[in-house]
Amino acid sequence: MTRIIAVANQKGGVGKTTTSVNLAAGLALDRQRVLLVDIDPQGNATMGCGVDKNRLESSCCDLLLGEMGVAEVVLTLEELGMDLIPANSDLTAAEVGLMQAERRERRLAEALVSCRDDYDCILIDCPPSLNMLTLNALVAADGVLIPVQCEYYALEGLSALLETIADIRRTVNPRLTIEGVLRTMFDPRSRLTREVSEQLQTHFGERLLETCIPRNVRLAEAPSHGLPVVHYDKASRGAQAYLALAAELTERQRHGHGH
Repeated sequence: MTRIIAVANQKGGVGKTTTSVNLAAGLALDRQRVLLVDIDPQGNATMGCGVDKNRLESSCCDLLLGEMGVAEVVLTLEELGMDLIPANSDLTAAEVGLMQAERRERRLAEALVSCRDDYDCILIDCPPSLNMLTLNALVAADGVLIPVQCEYYALEGLSALLETIADIRRTVNPRLTIEGVLRTMFDPRSRLTREVSEQLQTHFGERLLETCIPRNVRLAEAPSHGLPVVHYDKASRGAQAYLALAAELTERQRHGHGH
């Protein structure tokens, strides 16, 4: 059964795109059929996969505006063993266009119906805001993966996202669950990290993933080389953490967590 996972947190700089790109690449290394959908106008996931966002002939924008289908916008990334629906700043225009459109929050969900069975996992990298693009991702998704940096106000920042998820579950997408909460930029020596970790544990229980993503130089360098860290330096701590995350999510899915 294909799982569609939106990687979302309206707070920027929490490792959302890093997580989308490296989890996708990690699942692909595990021989899973993976589609990464970049729905962020910044196009960082697209660039992080080695695709020049400024030279796209078609993108997620065309998909959301109904001008093209998945088959026309999807790119096959042979070196990474996965597929990508790329994005760039055209998506900002798409968002404005969607405001007047019919069924505007269901556009991505409807577009993905045609290709859903071609993949084991579809990951959607959301923009750092709760806008119409993120809404499209949450309506299309089965689960939300929430990257969180263990810092002051981490939980406070999550409340708006959790309310949005609850609203969507009540109204348009009753199957939406929290796939997991992922601690990123993790420093086990920091007291604050440990305190916030405990708060997250209390609040989310088993939805808090065991895998933590450390701060890691290789992880920070990889995007400038247009490679996921699991290809750039597979032995690095960052790469090992994302491979562990891919394994943990696959394992949880097998045992029906979060359903």
